[in-house]
Amino acid sequence: MASVNKVILVGNCGRDPEIRYLPSGQAVANVSVATSSRRKDKNSGEMIEDTQWHRVTFYDRLAEIAGEYLKKGRPVYVEGRLKYGKFTNKDGVEQNTCDIIATEMQLLGGREGSGGPADDDGGGAPRRSAPPASRPAPSAAPRPQAPAKSASGFEDMDDDIPF
Repeated sequence: MASVNKVILVGNCGRDPEIRYLPSGQAVANVSVATSSRRKDKNSGEMIEDTQWHRVTFYDRLAEIAGEYLKKGRPVYVEGRLKYGKFTNKDGVEQNTCDIIATEMQLLGGREGSGGPADDDGGGAPRRSAPPASRPAPSAAPRPQAPAKSASGFEDMDDDIPF
């Protein structure tokens, strides 16, 4: 039987990426991504926001793209897989870890330093490993233009007037 290990996150970058290179020359970038959910407390009726922090690791070209374009606070879409691990901290206590190994990334929102929504290009950085059909093509249809008005003002009248 086949199995699936897939994670999709849409959240905000919690810190600038930390990039390092392995002895083999492979780029590795680590970043934290925050996701939030809101719910209403049953007893008090007030809204409670719950923020989860996720450790995300990028490799190779995706790590270089993340290092160049991701910045603290920037909204990001990440796809990847879960990887569990263990390590011993400085006090000798064994701790568990859960990382997301990213396979795709898409920057969300406008370009950095933009003057507003008109500068939004829908992402900024290239999407990695995306199937070509998954991204909608920009509309090629021209926008309708208002007809030019003449001095008489009768352009919108129907020529088939029965009288």
